Amino acid sequence: MGNRLAGKTALITGASSGQGAAEARLFASEGARVVLGDVQDKAGEVMAQSIRDAGGKAEYRHLDVASEAGWKTVVDAIVATHGGLHILVNNAGVSLRGVTLETTPMADWQRLMDINLTGPFLGIRAVVQAMKAAGGGAIVNTGSTAGMNGHFATAYSVSKWGVRGLTKSAANEFAPWGIRVNAVHPGIVETPMVAGSDDFLEAMAWATPLARAASADEIATVVLFLASDEASFVTGIDLPVDGGFSASGLYRRVLLRVKESASGRI
Repeated sequence: MGNRLAGKTALITGASSGQGAAEARLFASEGARVVLGDVQDKAGEVMAQSIRDAGGKAEYRHLDVASEAGWKTVVDAIVATHGGLHILVNNAGVSLRGVTLETTPMADWQRLMDINLTGPFLGIRAVVQAMKAAGGGAIVNTGSTAGMNGHFATAYSVSKWGVRGLTKSAANEFAPWGIRVNAVHPGIVETPMVAGSDDFLEAMAWATPLARAASADEIATVVLFLASDEASFVTGIDLPVDGGFSASGLYRRVLLRVKESASGRI
């Protein structure tokens, strides 16, 4: 157990599994009181109990991130119970692959925007007063390499590009109160979101300079840094956590293609 987040209360959305669960476990191990927000109630309760069993402080609360009233209920309860809120990780998200821009149903588009983009917007609005009262805070939004590069999944990509703009605008607006807002942009990560997509996982690993997918724990360590006082002078940034995909993934593909050619000359 560490103490990098000792005395702080953190709300993490989408925390019943995947990256959110990894972040919740890590934050609790570093001394935070962790509130797991999700709509998967049974899984969320089990995850919170597992953290408590390991010696951490954790509780689960039902939270539909697309609901403004839901955010208010959860944040008000956290402040009443714990006396404040210091960290928000906007991790909840859904994907949408297998359709083109032309064939994306309007209902699917709206659902994805509601969760991936409106959710973080509502979350930031819901927590800022508590963070102002606490003398500052840290917000970490979860983007994606799909928001750093052109991407074949239009709706998903648009939502993650939007997260970048939201992050930078919020960082600027709330800096006077010591509230830092940053975004992490994972590449391919082994989580339930991509379970069963073996061809996609293999192709992403092939195009990634480190030649593999990340674990959820590897993303969590970066989120921990941005949420901690170690990043006290960091705000408004987009931080790819993608094994080099955004920086040089295209050149990796070029290099591998050349090596497969008859001459193999660069």
